[in-house]
Amino acid sequence: MAQPQGAHLVGSVNYDDAETTIRTAAEVLGGHLRRIPDGEVGPRFHWILFQPDVLAEAEGIERVGDHPIPVKMLDARPVRIADGVDPATIEFPPLGYTAAAIESYALFRRLREEGAVPAGVRFQVSLPTPLAVVGAFFPAEQRAAIEPVYRAAMYRELDEILAAIPHDDLAIQWDNAVEFQLIEQVEYRGKPAVEPWWGDDLWAGLVARSAEQADLVPADVEVGFHLCYGDVAEKHFVEPADAANLVRFANGLFEASGRSITWLHLPVPIERDDEAYYAPLAGLALPEGTELYLGLIHREDGAAGAAGRIETALRYAPVFGVATECGIGRAPAGTTEEILTTHAEVATAW
Repeated sequence: MAQPQGAHLVGSVNYDDAETTIRTAAEVLGGHLRRIPDGEVGPRFHWILFQPDVLAEAEGIERVGDHPIPVKMLDARPVRIADGVDPATIEFPPLGYTAAAIESYALFRRLREEGAVPAGVRFQVSLPTPLAVVGAFFPAEQRAAIEPVYRAAMYRELDEILAAIPHDDLAIQWDNAVEFQLIEQVEYRGKPAVEPWWGDDLWAGLVARSAEQADLVPADVEVGFHLCYGDVAEKHFVEPADAANLVRFANGLFEASGRSITWLHLPVPIERDDEAYYAPLAGLALPEGTELYLGLIHREDGAAGAAGRIETALRYAPVFGVATECGIGRAPAGTTEEILTTHAEVATAW
């Protein structure tokens, strides 16, 4: 059987510090990786769950509920614009992504100078889309007003990262998850389905936002997209029926963006080794030079399970690399290195 080529780490990795993440990824996967993230350590361990703590520091923003909802060091309560406050006057503090990227890049560069990281591998910074934070933490009636304010804050973070890290060392990944809650229109954990706040054209609004985010990244910086169905307690918010909506989103992005997309990552549920899930991949208009990664590696069944999914996927996507379906930051302690090793077992190096 033909093998996939290359591997991709989505972002979060279940180690306590960035040095362990970078060293281990480079040691285990080496020539399989074209970029390495810092593992989203510290308060970023649960993707965007740390953002309400940051946003609540802004004058005019208040927490919803009287009692904190503790998740490790975080308070998971959502936020809202206080009554009588004009959203346009709100000034968010630094969101935390720039500071984390600068600190971890210095470590990445030192490890490369020591020979622990191969030459030519880039430092990957994963960023949530502004829509994700707004859709997850603000009430529905406030999202249209606060989105441009938060978007400006996130774009400032991006600009600062671009200014601080050499472009030939940098790769930016945009994480799209709440977008697929909008697409699938499902209730999640007792919360009603997220509705679009920009009118009736759901797909046009989603694609336009992602194309803008791609185009903000200069051509000499790599840019990729992680399309996601969530990963709370290692579970999707809904299992995709097949890859059709993922393909539709990606094709819209490819058409709308003014620059080339370096890579695309798509999730694959563990139980899907049937042709029905992968058949829509035949319609993926992947541009020449864009890397495709399928998130078909799962810790529960390792290389053997991945092999079955790979065999089916190759019928519809003859060239792709491998990944997990989301980050592995919430995987059980002690399983991370085995998950990384599985990537190398089922794919060839570049």
